[in-house]
Amino acid sequence: MGIITLILTILIPPLGVAIKHGLTGTTLINLVLTLLGFIPGLIHGLYVNYG
Repeated sequence: MGIITLILTILIPPLGVAIKHGLTGTTLINLVLTLLGFIPGLIHGLYVNYG
């Protein structure tokens, strides 16, 4: 499951965060960051899932 979550986090950051943490505030923050710019959402997703 780890490699799949990593790939999804890189391709679609909110989906990777949602799979790992569920539909929480963390997922909402990641969705907003991704909508503002892909890179901030990607960095946040990787930090939340693997930091």
